[in-house]
Amino acid sequence: MGKPRVLIADDHILVSEAFKRLLEPEFEVATVADGRALLHKAPELRPDVVVLDLGLPLLNGMDAGRQLKRMLPKTKIIVLTMSEDSDLASVALRDWASGYLLKTSAGGELVQAVREVLKGKSYVTPYIAQRLLDQFVRDPRTDRMKHLTPRQREVLQLLAEGRPMKEVAAVLHITTRTVAFHKYRIMEEFSLKNNSDLVRFAMKEHLLAPPA
Repeated sequence: MGKPRVLIADDHILVSEAFKRLLEPEFEVATVADGRALLHKAPELRPDVVVLDLGLPLLNGMDAGRQLKRMLPKTKIIVLTMSEDSDLASVALRDWASGYLLKTSAGGELVQAVREVLKGKSYVTPYIAQRLLDQFVRDPRTDRMKHLTPRQREVLQLLAEGRPMKEVAAVLHITTRTVAFHKYRIMEEFSLKNNSDLVRFAMKEHLLAPPA
């Protein structure tokens, strides 16, 4: 029986290679650098576990993870991110993720998390687990995120990354006019006045990683 297959999705090559070296003694490891490459490569590789950064270009980790779980329901997904946002962790764990780790966690924790999810268990780094518990005690509501349609989220992320409408249209296989429609509908619905507001809103919606 071969080693379990792990696919790492992270756009920081040095980080991705470090994780790969950490996992390779025990697992068969491949890497991709953006959310759309993940959705293209995962059905071909059929990994047992995907280790997923949330700040991916082209398609963010939240939406990529959600789509991936529909495509490959048996694949376990572990979020590995810089984000300490417990709301984000709550939504990911409820909807599609089996694990949630911070990049500041010890390297050995990633190996442990992969082992746990392969056994059908969940793994949440202790810091986030405590924040989720504290959040639930304060406010037991489970979904407080602002609603955007899946298409609006795709358009917003690509525009906020600085891509021109023509390129956004090509990536999403829609017309430039449709991109413009979604852009101005988002701006109208959320009272955004300019492109700077659009970028800030994308960060607020966790579609774009804040500048380092």
